[in-house]
Amino acid sequence: MKRLNLQKLQNSLRKKFLKSGVKMIAPDTVYFSKDTKIGKNVIIEPYVVIGSKVKIGSNVNVKSFSYLESCRVENKVDIGPYARIRPGTILKEGSKVGNFVEIKKSTVGKKSKVNHLTYIGDTQIGKSVNVGAGTITCNYDGVKKNKTKIKDNVFIGSNSSLVAPLTLDENSIIGAGSVITKNVNRKSLALSRSQQLEIKNYKRKSK
Repeated sequence: MKRLNLQKLQNSLRKKFLKSGVKMIAPDTVYFSKDTKIGKNVIIEPYVVIGSKVKIGSNVNVKSFSYLESCRVENKVDIGPYARIRPGTILKEGSKVGNFVEIKKSTVGKKSKVNHLTYIGDTQIGKSVNVGAGTITCNYDGVKKNKTKIKDNVFIGSNSSLVAPLTLDENSIIGAGSVITKNVNRKSLALSRSQQLEIKNYKRKSK
């Protein structure tokens, strides 16, 4: 009986959002909460789950296999596929969150991009920031959560680890493959890499 009631609720919510203009490719695979709020011209692809306390603005595209809970999504935002938007997250207008990205208790600023294979936690991201693939904010030291501040127009190269507490000032650049543990000044390039070694004419040992 409980399962039937849940199914009935979901069918009712789907019909409500379809009637209000939300476009769903496969409505039967999309799950809403009773308190879900959605604006105009929103597209939701198959297998999306929207948990409680989610507010979605207008002209938003939520791609397949994404999960949202206790977050706010402003206008003109793209999410997913395979994105997890956790509680306390705000996605500002024009921002993009791509595949296999997890964001928790963070703000992603206007027109900022977090597109690939990234974890963002306890972080404030400014406007027009590019977060490269494989970037991780190291926000937990085993005792407490620490915050990261990424200001406007910062470019973060792929496979970077940002060890909080940390501030990346405006227009700074983080070189790919870096582990950043100290604040970075505006208009500066920060790199943290071991020296590359090359052994010429090397031969592997035979078995």
